[in-house]
Amino acid sequence: MDCLSSSFGLINSTTLHNNNNGLRLMLGVCHAKNNTVSRMARFRCAAAASKTYKITILAGDGIGPEIMSVAKNVLRLVGSQQDVNFKFNEMLVGGAAIDATGVPLPDETLAACKQSDAVLLAAIGGYKWDNNERHLRPESGLLGLRAGLGVFANLRPAIVLPQLADSSTLKRDVAEGVDIMVVRELTGGIYFGEPKGIGKNEKGERIGFNTEVYSTSEIDRIARVAFGIARKRRGKLCSVDKANVLEASQLWRETVTAIGSHYSDIQLSHMYVDNAAMQLIRDPKQFDTIVTNNIFGDILSDEASMLTGSIGMLPSASVGESGPGLFEPVHGSAPDIAGQDKANPLAMVLSAAMLLKYGLGEEDAASRIENAVLATLDKGYRTGDLMSPGKTLVGCARMGEEVLKALDSLRPAAVLH
Repeated sequence: MDCLSSSFGLINSTTLHNNNNGLRLMLGVCHAKNNTVSRMARFRCAAAASKTYKITILAGDGIGPEIMSVAKNVLRLVGSQQDVNFKFNEMLVGGAAIDATGVPLPDETLAACKQSDAVLLAAIGGYKWDNNERHLRPESGLLGLRAGLGVFANLRPAIVLPQLADSSTLKRDVAEGVDIMVVRELTGGIYFGEPKGIGKNEKGERIGFNTEVYSTSEIDRIARVAFGIARKRRGKLCSVDKANVLEASQLWRETVTAIGSHYSDIQLSHMYVDNAAMQLIRDPKQFDTIVTNNIFGDILSDEASMLTGSIGMLPSASVGESGPGLFEPVHGSAPDIAGQDKANPLAMVLSAAMLLKYGLGEEDAASRIENAVLATLDKGYRTGDLMSPGKTLVGCARMGEEVLKALDSLRPAAVLH
């Protein structure tokens, strides 16, 4: 058994933490066999960790295995420091699952995820499977995983760290200080709506069609999550829709407005999605918390990610009303650089921190990881996507090693809250 054990404190973990994780005493001796971690001079392995969690690991495709390896090493070390043990269960999903089993989400993978305390996913997809039938593409496995776990709220922070303000594609005075949380509805809307498919119209022409559909209850629950997050941030919530032309968005706006009457302390505003896309570039600091539907959130959160300098820095959490959460970096599988030690593992590491904070309630461990990442950036280490003059270019593995060194050097008193 392995010896293991944010969005940077934006919301209180007790809001989303599942209290039924079933903490268990661990009897026996834990040990660490991973070569990278065992090289750490002060790696500590508690003889009997006070808490044990089951984590399903989904390395997936492309750069997924590389960045997941880094995240697991970080978890091993912080676990030894915090008297926490993680039992990893590695399962297949996406293209790797298609190659091995013929489907993107094997039944045994979903079952393992449901039986775990949290799920850590790296990335899925790649050119190899682009021409597969829709239900046999890696992305269908991800959609099925989200639906199967019932994780309807996707939290995507976009924070411009002071160390990376010059890496943003925007001018420093526009980007510096940006701190946005995008709350995306994850299991409804056009990605799941019926009917959908490819057919023929009355002229015999081929047509493709999808359906954007939301129920009041789906909008209600995501709105309440967003209002709760805004309450713990700066008290501002912007609901993004296209209510001027879409009936589904009209219902969205009506429902969010009605829910807002119960949150008089929150400043609620509404914005059309095209304007929101423009305002994120023109004046991103006007936003605090954004709530929106599935497809708009998919697009806007990726746009917001580039304010930070690289999509390789952004973690995400997907949570539901009960059961394990799903934690993954915002970026994709980057098959063009897979296996070349070029990937930025920091979003994966920060996703592990979000898992600790929001999935397991281990806030101290999460804070240690976040501070280790900041300390590594302070020392000037950068992967290619973040590189700038005067910094030290490193690959995925070296970046992971530097985070481990920073984590190992942090004393409890040095951890910021």
